Amino acid sequence: MADEEGSTAPMLEVADLTKRYGGLVAVKNLSFSIRPGRILGLIGPNGSGKSTAMKTIMGVEQPTVGSIRLDGVEIGGLPAHKVARRGVGLVFQHSRPLNRQTVLENIKVALLPDRLTQLFATADVDAKARDIAVRVGLAHVVDRKPPTLAFADLRRLELAKAIARHPKLVLVDEPFAGLTASEVAAFSDLIRAFRDDGCAVLLVDHNVKGVAALVDHVLAMYLGERIAEGAAADVMQDETVRRVYLGGALTRVEREEARFGDRVPVLQVDDVGVLYGKALALQSVSMHVHEGEFVSVVGLNGAGKTTLFNAISGLVPHSGTVRWSGDALGGSSAAAIARGGIVHCPETRELFGDMSVRENLDLGGNGLDAKERGERLEWLFDLFPILRDRQVQVARTLSGGEQQMLAIARALMMKPKLLILDEPTLGLAPVILETLSKALERLRTTTRISVLLGEQNVTFALPHADRVYVLDHARMVWEGPPSRFEAEAAAAYL
Repeated sequence: MADEEGSTAPMLEVADLTKRYGGLVAVKNLSFSIRPGRILGLIGPNGSGKSTAMKTIMGVEQPTVGSIRLDGVEIGGLPAHKVARRGVGLVFQHSRPLNRQTVLENIKVALLPDRLTQLFATADVDAKARDIAVRVGLAHVVDRKPPTLAFADLRRLELAKAIARHPKLVLVDEPFAGLTASEVAAFSDLIRAFRDDGCAVLLVDHNVKGVAALVDHVLAMYLGERIAEGAAADVMQDETVRRVYLGGALTRVEREEARFGDRVPVLQVDDVGVLYGKALALQSVSMHVHEGEFVSVVGLNGAGKTTLFNAISGLVPHSGTVRWSGDALGGSSAAAIARGGIVHCPETRELFGDMSVRENLDLGGNGLDAKERGERLEWLFDLFPILRDRQVQVARTLSGGEQQMLAIARALMMKPKLLILDEPTLGLAPVILETLSKALERLRTTTRISVLLGEQNVTFALPHADRVYVLDHARMVWEGPPSRFEAEAAAAYL
């Protein structure tokens, strides 16, 4: 079990929890417990099953097998509103306030009992709401409406609403996403207050480092199963956890930056910041890529890799400057940037599913004349031979690996000078990873194409990198050659 032994009985007990979606097992035989006044951190990389486990406890999803007991009473399978009535509160990652009501009114609604006999707030409810607003740091904005609040205040409002329900068990989803360092510290103090009040807290996050100072215990998941648990420092050093996050043995074949004779980078990113509404997605990010250089940007899910690539490609507004071949790209459309040589292969692939493989490739090469297009197709079929055999097949009927190869090939049909690859290995089988690896190595050794690769999978990213950047919580925290990554940056990555 995930909590220490003691005289106090566990408040939450999860035993042999399994959740299936058809043939997919999202959570498998998961067991843990949390005692009152304790915080358990449930961590794992993207797709590990931690969010499914939390939703199943909350009643948003129904368990396939297993038991979920709150104070000894079975709650597994109950709908979410009945789970909430029994004392389970959920602090959402994405705020869900009543936007037409003030902050104070939002808190008062959460304070009202769940019955028709009391539909309006009394004077004591008003006083309690104001006390809660003071507790979470919202006293100065109680008369404002949520759309006018800063992002951190919206997160505080979610905490205030949870406090108002007097929960026994608090589930907190990705608590620090989009917060600055000072806001993280303040938010951590508010979460500790739940523990100090005697609540049991389940904190779900993808990053053990981010929650290490806050939690009493950590349970790490991968592919739906528990892989390690214990104190945060011990879990960070666990070989299985390191293999899951870092991918195993790290190999390096970088070329020194001094070998890139242009000296002036072809891509220069300076102090780029991105906001999604009030959420901070990138903060003062700077980086560069030389002509012919392969650069990997590694970071966990939510670190900001996709946002960085979207900013470079002109897909999202940003502060700071992006320069391509010395020219600032501010104000340029995504289409103009692509025509200028920066071609983006997104994580979502964005293939035309009802069109054939050949039609998708022809669309990528529609700016080429017939001779150029034919030569480019032959080169790509040599790079990805399976696509030659699949030319007339409809794209949506391809396997995931074949779709990824098609997405990269379509991008290469545009003859990019810089190819941006966002999470190309996500969800792919090892045999497909080997094919992609060989293709990238061929690009690296036989062309002058620059590649900017974004990956969670460090084992895939490092062998194809001349330099590596580490993104963590919207900021660049490390830059260097792959040979120094394991010694200097692996801890920061975790």
